[in-house]
Amino acid sequence: MIAVVNTGGANLRSVTNALSRLGAQCQLTDDPRLIASADRVVLPGVGAAAESMRRLQAANLISVIKGLKQPVLGICLGMQLLFASSEEGDVDCLGIISGRVVRLTAGPGVRVPHMGWNHLAKRVEDEPLLANINDKDCFYFVHSYRAPEGPWVKGWCDHGGLVPAVVSQGNVWGVQFHPEKSQDSGARLLRSFLEL
Repeated sequence: MIAVVNTGGANLRSVTNALSRLGAQCQLTDDPRLIASADRVVLPGVGAAAESMRRLQAANLISVIKGLKQPVLGICLGMQLLFASSEEGDVDCLGIISGRVVRLTAGPGVRVPHMGWNHLAKRVEDEPLLANINDKDCFYFVHSYRAPEGPWVKGWCDHGGLVPAVVSQGNVWGVQFHPEKSQDSGARLLRSFLEL
């Protein structure tokens, strides 16, 4: 069973629907025991980092998520929450991956938020989450903040420069885009997560 953490975001139903279409049994929940015992955990997120961390704290989920040993996938804001802190609301996050999430920089031809379809380029070829993804597959992005660079970055997109789009460390993965809204490319990535 896959536990989809109820972070209060707007994309929760689309995440559970996308996983169900792939034949996965999933449950939207904020029950710490159910999350801790799940085969896999998805941490989705749409909205602000400070509010999402407040919701996780109120549900007594921070230590639970930090202690998970099964595969975990953070989506969009859920990926950003995996890091130590965020400039958005100047909030401490889960601290599973080191570094601080910072605001994207706008410039000529570079809008913030980064919204719409963008290509993904692999940084490493042997990343299991990207096993069924080809360079230049497109994914749907909606975000105003970016993860820090580091050895955890496994894939990039180009938005006024290289922006981390896929991260992994240990049993934890994160994607800055929305696989549940990314049609066939997103379905292939979610299938790879189910096979980890």
